[in-house]
Amino acid sequence: MTNITLHREIDRTITSVPNIFIDEYMADADGEFVKIYLYLLRCIHSSMDSFSIGEMADRFEHTEKDIKRALRYWESINVMRLEYNDQNELLGICLLDLHTKKESSLEQPAEKAVSKSDSTSRENSDSYAPVSNETVSTAESELEKPEFSLDEMKAFRQDKGVQELLFITETYIGHTLSTTDIHSILYWHDTLTFSIDLIEYLIEYCVGKGRKSIRYMEKVALAWHESGFTTVDEAKKASAFYNQVNTSIIKAFGISGRTLVESELTYIDKWSKTYGFTLDLILEACKKTMQAIHQPSFEYTDSILSNWRKKDISSLDDIATLDAAYLNQKSKTPVNPAPKAVAATNKFNNFPQRSYNYDQLEKQLLNNSMQ
Repeated sequence: MTNITLHREIDRTITSVPNIFIDEYMADADGEFVKIYLYLLRCIHSSMDSFSIGEMADRFEHTEKDIKRALRYWESINVMRLEYNDQNELLGICLLDLHTKKESSLEQPAEKAVSKSDSTSRENSDSYAPVSNETVSTAESELEKPEFSLDEMKAFRQDKGVQELLFITETYIGHTLSTTDIHSILYWHDTLTFSIDLIEYLIEYCVGKGRKSIRYMEKVALAWHESGFTTVDEAKKASAFYNQVNTSIIKAFGISGRTLVESELTYIDKWSKTYGFTLDLILEACKKTMQAIHQPSFEYTDSILSNWRKKDISSLDDIATLDAAYLNQKSKTPVNPAPKAVAATNKFNNFPQRSYNYDQLEKQLLNNSMQ
């Protein structure tokens, strides 16, 4: 029997993506952050020894701050390690072994959150882009996860409320909790001082949105803690308002057949939290967007709201005054007369044109007919 040679028509290089990244990390990350990670994998497989943040920003049409924000996000969840010199300049990026990190996370009681001082010292407190208007970066939390001792863990497990909470959580997410998962839930209860009822609602709320990751739930928990929520009613009211804002914007843009993606949710968070605009002003900006370009564009709406923020717009009356001033200024601007049309030069009109007196020609024609 002869040997069979296995080969392919075209020799192409291939970038290998770890399955654990797809299974454990990708779902909770912003889509732009995933692009950056995949690009770094591509660079490693193509033997690129060095590149710059500026080059990456140009490739993805981002700012350098956007690239740095993505890198710090992956560093915060132990996907990569950023290496700095004494002047706090980024010198290296090391992609970590995700399997090793996963195994070690199961052995270690808890993983410390990145302190706020660490993140601000690197980029002037430029926080990570939130997943939605209810999520915050772990780096923005000043509370570090405690490493619960065995005696503390035993005491927690003897609490009937905690026992029921862990059972309910496993029922909701559909699998057994890991040691890291349990430490996260105890962190919400012990350090964030969430009641059992509030944690149950938190889990129910996240699962209802199709997000069963404990990491995602922790982001929401940190956001709720930062907002000062202590009861289920407070969380429900905030969630209801959040859903109302999203639904209203979807209707204003005429979006159908899909939910908002992470980048769009980030814009909404920016308009309502960072800019502090009320829903009626946001919807007015959406309306003006549709009138101007006849299609939904969060980027265009953001430019409108950014301009309003610079002009200290805080009500619909302010917008009406601004529009009236614009129209008044436009009416006073002299309109340049349209340039006279220049006859095209071609083989039909590149000779001197004749001018005729049509009244004289008509009289001449009548005289000729009478003779």
